[in-house]
Amino acid sequence: MSTILSIETSTTVCSAALHDDGRLIASEIIHVPNSTASQLAVMIDKIIPASLDAVAVSSGPGSYTGLRIGVATAKGICFGLDVPLIAIGSLQLMAAHVAESSSGKSLLCPMIDARRMEVYTTLLDHDLRVIEPVQARIIDESTYSSILEDHQVFFFGNGSDKCKSVITHPNAKFIGNIFPSAEWLGRLAFDSFVKNKFEDVAEFEPFYLKDFIAKKPKSLV
Repeated sequence: MSTILSIETSTTVCSAALHDDGRLIASEIIHVPNSTASQLAVMIDKIIPASLDAVAVSSGPGSYTGLRIGVATAKGICFGLDVPLIAIGSLQLMAAHVAESSSGKSLLCPMIDARRMEVYTTLLDHDLRVIEPVQARIIDESTYSSILEDHQVFFFGNGSDKCKSVITHPNAKFIGNIFPSAEWLGRLAFDSFVKNKFEDVAEFEPFYLKDFIAKKPKSLV
């Protein structure tokens, strides 16, 4: 039996889950923006067992601060309990969720908001094979136009919400309320556990995709 603690912090939805052999045992989730730093440890404390076989974490892309907190927490638990670390891409988590209930002929386009009309995205087929690699992409009227001529494409994730008014082809289908979750992370992490696909705990870093840009503080005057 493999007991895996999963930590997902790549968006404004923060979650943690516990799985045994890929079966969900317990989960905690919070939808409050900017709550990761204050709530993650509390959520984990509610579900963490006396012993673990591995810790899984979303590797990104996504929120710079969220990913940094999630990975640091996961690595700390791995070091403390001497268990391996598993990392799964944030976009892959959402795609796996949608693939379970979508048509096998459709393409999947998960999107995470990256400010203005830019998103972190990738394009996958129903079997989660990569059609276009993970990238930061600016969305306009011509984006995906050639692909949409020949394929139905499902767009989902918090980055897709702002694209509805721009991507208007009849083959573009938008699915709401899809986000990276620890529940799906644990399901995918079990496959990595069985295949011994682990990260170097000391060296692993999140896939930020873009460099962090600090915002200039607003004047108090």
